[in-house]
Amino acid sequence: MKSKKIASAFGEAVERYGEQGVDVEGALEKVMGVAVSLHCWQGDDVRGFENADGAVGDGLAVTGNHPGRARTPGELRRDLEEALRMIPGKHRLNLHAFYAETGGARVERDELGVEHFGNWIGWAQGLGIGIDLNPTYFSHPKVVNGLTLSSPDVGVRRYWIEHGVRCREIGEAMGKVLGGSCLTNFWVPDGMKDTPVDRRGPRERLAESLDEIFEAKVGREYNVDSVEPKLFGIGAESYTAGSHDFYLGYAVSRKTLLTLDAGHYHPTECISDKISSILTFLPEIALHVSRGVRWDSDHVVTLTDELEAIAQEIVWGGYLGRTRIGLDYFDASINRVAAWVIGTRNMLKALLLALVAPLERLRRAELEGDYTTRLVLLEEMKTLPFGSLWDGYCDRMGVPVGVEWLGQVKEYERGVLMERR
Repeated sequence: MKSKKIASAFGEAVERYGEQGVDVEGALEKVMGVAVSLHCWQGDDVRGFENADGAVGDGLAVTGNHPGRARTPGELRRDLEEALRMIPGKHRLNLHAFYAETGGARVERDELGVEHFGNWIGWAQGLGIGIDLNPTYFSHPKVVNGLTLSSPDVGVRRYWIEHGVRCREIGEAMGKVLGGSCLTNFWVPDGMKDTPVDRRGPRERLAESLDEIFEAKVGREYNVDSVEPKLFGIGAESYTAGSHDFYLGYAVSRKTLLTLDAGHYHPTECISDKISSILTFLPEIALHVSRGVRWDSDHVVTLTDELEAIAQEIVWGGYLGRTRIGLDYFDASINRVAAWVIGTRNMLKALLLALVAPLERLRRAELEGDYTTRLVLLEEMKTLPFGSLWDGYCDRMGVPVGVEWLGQVKEYERGVLMERR
């Protein structure tokens, strides 16, 4: 390790955790194997590269005007590389379809092909990372009256069905080139601002549209489909066709994955409690880890009780191999590269915290009905020297320890981001 101080503190922490029966090296090996999918849209405020003005809409809003927003694919990739240098482990890219590169030509979303993602694939291949893909069902004139796949207009539905078909083909191609499967995640924000008369019709049309999209068989080793519910959005406060209940039924009956977004539920509702319920019936789930403040505001992920609870459910339930973890937030009020680093490091911290819990002792106490011991152990965990473990892990992985990374981000901001004014 770089510093005797870090090494000494790490050794003492390993000893303290060992006294509780924790295999720290085993835990570090497991967290090292976790690939978090970093969301590209944090770097450019969800603008994409489809339109010159790049204005978002259809239920999305980004606040803030911190200098340095990525304006081109090259700038966005450079910013992602900078973030990845400060995050321990090997991770993935979570890409939206409207980040396609079309050489300046107007290409409709129902005409997109793998050739429009060649630069992204080549970039990922060079870094040795995978890509996940999201069809883009927002910020487009074909979102008519807030509806896409659930629209009563056959022409509108056909357009968006074809977009979904194309994205699955692109996802499969990405998986073939990059190795492993691409997660193609469908979030469809169709809904209504005020109370609808007909709740049934849009949901039936949405199910029929999705069935048509998923009709073609693609190699699961290259592409895996997931559907993502939401409670409400801007302009869809009263009704969302793709609710949790709708997509839970769809995923179980059609054998797709279900994506749980931490910001897509009622503010008092936590996704951590849903994980074991859903994985009782589905082989895998996907997560979009975010931090909603009173609504789906997509704040940068911090090390909250809920984030720890999500990580505990994944780890303690034995679901690490059955959960695809991605991030989903966009904050333009702070340095965008820093936002990636903060959120991803916190996700990994939460997983490592769960991995170094004295799980066998906790389980034994619970099975024996000794809830006193269970509570004592859970509380004792909170003051064990986790910070020293995390610092030692970062040092071992060759990334900045503690807040060292902030100086690098500030230097990058001065030398690169401020030049984009």
